[in-house]
Amino acid sequence: MAVVLGQNNYGKSRVRLVQVTRHKDRHDMKELDVAIQVQGDFTAAHTKGDNAKVLPTDTMKNTVYALAQGDPVVDPEAFALKLSAHFLDTQAHISEARVEVREHLWKRIAVNGKPHRHSFLSTGDERRVGIATRSRASVAVEGGIDGLLVLKTTGSAFAGYIKDRYTTLPETDDRIFSTVVASRWRYAIPDSDFGVLWREIRRITLETFAEHNSQSVQQTVYLTGKLVLDTFDAISEIRFSLPNKHCLLVNLAPLGLENHNEIFVPTDEPYGLIEATIKRT
Repeated sequence: MAVVLGQNNYGKSRVRLVQVTRHKDRHDMKELDVAIQVQGDFTAAHTKGDNAKVLPTDTMKNTVYALAQGDPVVDPEAFALKLSAHFLDTQAHISEARVEVREHLWKRIAVNGKPHRHSFLSTGDERRVGIATRSRASVAVEGGIDGLLVLKTTGSAFAGYIKDRYTTLPETDDRIFSTVVASRWRYAIPDSDFGVLWREIRRITLETFAEHNSQSVQQTVYLTGKLVLDTFDAISEIRFSLPNKHCLLVNLAPLGLENHNEIFVPTDEPYGLIEATIKRT
């Protein structure tokens, strides 16, 4: 039986970059985390130890810094497209390059009610994501959101589910709904207005979460995705991954107290995980 090399790729991850763009009246700032993976003709490196076609990952890291210099990054998607094009244009043996750019979000500190010119405040764990996957024949672009922590104290129910001999979960028509939104969407064309679409998809996600009288996480996921696709022809599909951040009602009866749906304990593990892709047919 012959042994052959199967699918393989390599690259550089967690290339961190802070870019400061200095205008006369203000400074703009971006913090990015870049991951690069390439595929191509690397058989000799694996089977013979011949590195003649291996671009060092340290060079990939340096390329991120070089292509950011003097050219302000506006959208993670556009920077991912720029980097992926560079690797295919300069390395003939690379057949595909995938670049993921994660933006750590910052906002200006307000001083006397006005945004400060050069001081910033982290917005927390939320990340904006842009991904470009480029081959010799095609290019695909995705946008996304990670780490968007949300919670509402009512407007969420869960009832009518399967009950077997191991079921202990009581039905409820009024529960806390909390999750950390992770979403990815595919652009129908690779030169969309990325910034506008990201902000609007984020708005729809937040408003739907807040206003929808949810019968399940699944229902909220589908409705959010449907609204995105109904609103934007530029989006061909969207995927959500929502962990259920449970807040469990505390039993105060042993303390001689009643709990009127007011005192909860948040738990990290175990958690439900609901995932779905909503797409056009």
